[in-house]
Amino acid sequence: MSETLQWQKDSFTVSTDKSLLQIVRIHHFLSTQSYWCQGIPKNVVEKAVQGSLCFGLYDGDHPEHLQIGYARVITDSATFAWVCDVYIEPSYRGRGLSKWMMECLTSHPDLQSLRKIMLGTKDAHRLYEKFGFKATTTPERWMEIRRDDIYQKMKTP
Repeated sequence: MSETLQWQKDSFTVSTDKSLLQIVRIHHFLSTQSYWCQGIPKNVVEKAVQGSLCFGLYDGDHPEHLQIGYARVITDSATFAWVCDVYIEPSYRGRGLSKWMMECLTSHPDLQSLRKIMLGTKDAHRLYEKFGFKATTTPERWMEIRRDDIYQKMKTP
């Protein structure tokens, strides 16, 4: 992976610096507000962060430089990437921040020469289409193992 990158827009910052990530906030959102990983244990979020290229979105006007958004990319930085766990805190939506965070993400140098970048979404197709994402034209080639209730079955420490 390349060096840490940072983008600035008004009082907001997007950064790939993992030391800035507010894991408690990320875990809270993913485990209680996301539709894709309800109940995810905190240690799983921490492990996922370590193995991914992460984008944190921060409000510089907030005294604690509050993290208000997040996106994670699982990639080998050579051929493939999976974009996941993308969110903006509800009170910050409607300000163009998800679009800006995706602009930062898709401009990252490690993602420029990849053959395939994928993601899954239930309700943000219009956002991702602005960045070139479209429904796969070859669904007959793609397979998956789905375990939507995996976190509910796990015992949390």
